[in-house]
Amino acid sequence: MPMLNPSRIAHACVAAAAALAASLALAHPKLLSASPADKSVGPAPAQIALHFSEKLVAQFCDATLVMNAGSGSTTNVAAKVATSTDGRTLTVSPTQPLAPGAYRVDWHVVAADTHRVAGNLTFQVK
Repeated sequence: MPMLNPSRIAHACVAAAAALAASLALAHPKLLSASPADKSVGPAPAQIALHFSEKLVAQFCDATLVMNAGSGSTTNVAAKVATSTDGRTLTVSPTQPLAPGAYRVDWHVVAADTHRVAGNLTFQVK
């Protein structure tokens, strides 16, 4: 059995570490799912939960809940925004029950890579 060259082992370890670091640096949090789901219609949720692919940096994450009032006008809805204990879920909890109508959640999050990712989802309350 041939002996492994320590120099080759060291180079292989450095290359593997560099590849792992590069893949982590390029990763951005992705929205995996939401409850209620985007474009869904149903009863008023007590909270909106956005589940992401990686741990979020809570102090750099936020969301706004907006009710579409028709004819292009919108009204901001008072809500509390928090991250879950595992850091992968952003929750938006309206301070009052949601009335029937169309809603939009505008969100932005930041993970360890420090890149800001933003998006929105819509749902209707019947």
